[in-house]
Amino acid sequence: MTQIRLSIELDISQETVSAYESGKHFPSVQILLKLSEIFNVSCDYILGLSDVKCIQNGGEYNPDEIALISLYRTLSPSERKMTKAYMQGIFDKSHQL
Repeated sequence: MTQIRLSIELDISQETVSAYESGKHFPSVQILLKLSEIFNVSCDYILGLSDVKCIQNGGEYNPDEIALISLYRTLSPSERKMTKAYMQGIFDKSHQL
C-alpha cells in the first residue's frame, strides 16, 4: 500500500504517514487501532512489541476485545495494574446490590 493510499484510509497527510514509517512520530491510539484493522495485525505487531501478527481468536473475541487486549499488552506493569483496578472499580460499581 502506498503512503498516499494509507493517508487517505487514515484521513491524515502523506507526510504524517512518512513520519510514522521513519520513526519521527508515533500514531495516536485511534490511528493505531485503524492501522490494526487495515492491515489485520495486532497493535503489538505494529509497535514492534511482538512477532505475532494477529491474536489467535478462534471466534471467542470480538474486534473491540481484540483491540483492548492489544492495547493492554503495550502498557507497562504499573499501567496494567491501574487499568485492572479501574476496570474492577467499574465492575464493582455496576454490580452493587
